[in-house]
Amino acid sequence: MRKLLVLALVGLAAQLVDGALGMAYGLTSSTLLLFVGVAPAAASASVHLAEIGTTLAAGVAHWRFGNVDWRVVTRIALPGAIGAFVGATFLSSISTENAAPWMAGILFTLGAYLLVRFSRPLRQRTGAGRLRGRFLGPLGLVAGFVDATGGGGWGPVATPALLVSGRMEPRKVIGSVDTAEFVVAGAASIGFLIGLGSEGFLLPTVAALLIGGLIAAPVAAWLVRIVPAQLLGATIGGVIVLTNARILLNAGDAGSTTRPVVYALLAVGWLVALVLAVRALRRTRHARAIVDAHATGVEVGADVDAPTTDAGGRGGPAAHGAAEVRDGAEVRDGAEVRDGAEVRTGADGRAAEAAPVPVGSAPGTPPDVLAVAER
Repeated sequence: MRKLLVLALVGLAAQLVDGALGMAYGLTSSTLLLFVGVAPAAASASVHLAEIGTTLAAGVAHWRFGNVDWRVVTRIALPGAIGAFVGATFLSSISTENAAPWMAGILFTLGAYLLVRFSRPLRQRTGAGRLRGRFLGPLGLVAGFVDATGGGGWGPVATPALLVSGRMEPRKVIGSVDTAEFVVAGAASIGFLIGLGSEGFLLPTVAALLIGGLIAAPVAAWLVRIVPAQLLGATIGGVIVLTNARILLNAGDAGSTTRPVVYALLAVGWLVALVLAVRALRRTRHARAIVDAHATGVEVGADVDAPTTDAGGRGGPAAHGAAEVRDGAEVRDGAEVRDGAEVRTGADGRAAEAAPVPVGSAPGTPPDVLAVAER
């Protein structure tokens, strides 16, 4: 009973990570299952069988919120299913002694990738055109094979590749990858069923992982709103690296003097990655604050109580670009803005001419910025 409770907590933790990052459910749960002594093939088989339920629920939710690009799903899911089936058959055919370091090596590499990825600013690129099948097909094949043989890896391989392309919105990348994973998890489960038989699935483990994942799903939706993905990704990456390093050191018969040195180096690397992640997060937030402040006409770091006129009586920083509303129309620097056009008045009080105001310009936008926007 105690072991099942631990496994349910494993599923809960894995779903929290996956919900916050859009990846790493299988990666986290497989790592923790190996850590508690579950055989590699049984761990991967059980995780994928549980993922059928969790990915189905996630796919339906993403579909309801409009986060799924079905063209991408069909072109990545079928090759992914083939790769997952082949990977499951391969992992089932090798011995536990050989499978453990193989699977730990894949998980270690993916954990190191998470450390590197989330220690840098998470930039978004913009591009034109649609993703082609000659890119999506091989990507799904490789991601599916890595996912089945490593017990996880579909999200860490497929999601960054689609994000880097810059041709999909991030929400649709995560939604499409999660939805396609339902097909991949099903194909991997069929492969493990053929290679291991029904006894290869640890049904109590599957049930515990599934229950924990379903409980954590709504919590993960709340967690992603308050916990920065930058810090969570770097933290989970370090846990995965250190945990699988122990399995690799055991497989390599590392001496008692080597282990502390390796663990110390990995811990230092983890600490450096966390520091870089914090710095990147702070830079990103500062840049976002500047953009938001510019959109509202407030200068970051400026004194709110600064005088509105200088010594010569001219408008100071607070007066420059000031705007007010009169009779439903915005008055900016003495000119009304009506229906997106700036109306200047002559001496007789009537409108003299109308100049277009750039779309998206905020009250208080400096003239030089407006000139750039007009160009």
